[in-house]
Amino acid sequence: MERKTRNKPGKPAKKYSQAARLHDVIRILEARYGATVDELAEECGVTRRTVYRDLDAIRDAGYPLTSEPEADGRTLYRFITGFKKLPPITFSLEELMTLYLCRGQLGFLQGTPFQDDLDAIFGRIHSSLPPRSVAHLERIAETASPKFQGERDYAAQKGLLKELRRALLYQYRLELAYTPARRTTEVYRFDPYTLLFYEGALYLGGFAHNRGALRLFLVDRIEHATVLDERFEVPDDFAAVDLTGSAFGLIDEDPVKVKARFGAEIGHLIRERVWHPSQELVEGEDGVLTLTFAASGAKEILAWLYSYLPHVEVLEPESLRTLFYQGLRDGLRKG
Repeated sequence: MERKTRNKPGKPAKKYSQAARLHDVIRILEARYGATVDELAEECGVTRRTVYRDLDAIRDAGYPLTSEPEADGRTLYRFITGFKKLPPITFSLEELMTLYLCRGQLGFLQGTPFQDDLDAIFGRIHSSLPPRSVAHLERIAETASPKFQGERDYAAQKGLLKELRRALLYQYRLELAYTPARRTTEVYRFDPYTLLFYEGALYLGGFAHNRGALRLFLVDRIEHATVLDERFEVPDDFAAVDLTGSAFGLIDEDPVKVKARFGAEIGHLIRERVWHPSQELVEGEDGVLTLTFAASGAKEILAWLYSYLPHVEVLEPESLRTLFYQGLRDGLRKG
């Protein structure tokens, strides 16, 4: 049952429009580090339910309002520090096209809280554009969105992702139960630093106290996560590359020198991209390309090499060459 706040003795209840009340709420939040619902209800002379409606209205109006749990169990509402100094956000048509193109590449976020956030952002953009412009931008984004590539379905993990998002935003430590492929579940005390998108999948990166080192966890394999009442600080010198090192993909092991030869038939596919920062590319007179780079992650390198069969030959190292041809023989036996 909802409890109404009482006015202080001798202080009459305030009766004014929602617009005037929203102005008061915004003024209170701007003047302080933040305020609780009870504090706002007391000062504005309204119920908690009304305060919640007002906070939703302020957030919907585009104010950068955040809610942060405190150690005593209260929730503090406040604006992002310094937001009044930020100029109004406007976009050119070219910038809007870029935003729509980027959104078109994030179809794997369907069913997640991140998709909800994207929908809210683009809903605000739509409200400020003519319907004809919205339809045109939607068509451009749709034609740029690849289909039928085995997207992951994160809808069932929406609750988990909300907790991970909260821990990332407010730097709360986590207790994670993680089950690697074909191994038993392990529990980690984990400081989440960032969320990586890689090949249509989500990876949580940060510091695992059990291992005393940085780790990447595939979100699909996180069984559950408990947000702990403990804060952490991200090291000033941390960068996402620290999680992957010299890896060809995400698996960071000891790097080796990889050398492969690609036939002239697919030379344009190899020539058109930078595959690794350390790469060296040599083209022969017959159009054959030899690519050399130093990287780790044999499984990911092999998967990439297999995608160019039959126009690829592994030259170095011998260990990778052996694995490459052993995989071909195993595949032929099963066929």
